[in-house]
Amino acid sequence: MSASEFWPGEERHGAPAAAEGEVDESVVENVVAAAHPEPGPSEDTEDFEEPGFDEPDEDEEADEDEEADEDEEPEEDDEPEDAAVAEAEPLLRLAGHAPGDLEIPDDIAVLEGAPVGGRRGVGIVAARFNGEVTNRLLESAFAELDRAQVPRELVTVMAVPGAFELPLGAMALAKTRRYSAIVAIGCVIRGETAHFDYVAGEAASGIQLAALETGVPVAFGVLTVDTLEQAMARADKGAEAVRTALEMADLFGQLRAAAKSGQ
Repeated sequence: MSASEFWPGEERHGAPAAAEGEVDESVVENVVAAAHPEPGPSEDTEDFEEPGFDEPDEDEEADEDEEADEDEEPEEDDEPEDAAVAEAEPLLRLAGHAPGDLEIPDDIAVLEGAPVGGRRGVGIVAARFNGEVTNRLLESAFAELDRAQVPRELVTVMAVPGAFELPLGAMALAKTRRYSAIVAIGCVIRGETAHFDYVAGEAASGIQLAALETGVPVAFGVLTVDTLEQAMARADKGAEAVRTALEMADLFGQLRAAAKSGQ
């Protein structure tokens, strides 16, 4: 049997026929080439490169570590920035008052009182509630009256149940016209309910109303605090209220004298 009978059309023209029993090598090459064609150049594969999966070298790993460290650095700098911002913000909880005196031109008439006593009668309305604190306030008030040389016989103390009754007592003393000034003394300590807000607010507004309606100076010597310790630390407010009352009494006396002289 000849090879041309097995692979018709594959025999090369002009080439001698293979002997019987022999295999034409050219035919075998053609069959192998047909079974395993070599990829030729195409538009899709001409510039194609297989993606590489090479492991990064040590230099690239070092660069990545440095970048990671740089990303973490701002977190360490957050604390100084926060501290700087906190220093820049105003401190809202500082205690005390702004110092300084009034600056008034010399060619302006000025009326200003002084905390002097003399023969001025002073009425004190004191709340019995929180009596331990009120007693400390009264002690400082009496000491200040002695420094101002106010005779004890010109001082009257009216005791009322609590801070809520202070305005009514102050108005009653003022309406007698026997006192040049009134001092309201008491203490309200914050509790677990809204009772504090109502009592403290009404005491303050009522004491002011007593002064406005009668024209007699009424000094506010009521402590409104959160704790008993805060109240004890402010026991000298009794003396401060006395100084305020005497100064306003002296100022009103000057005003009346100036009004009479102008007539």
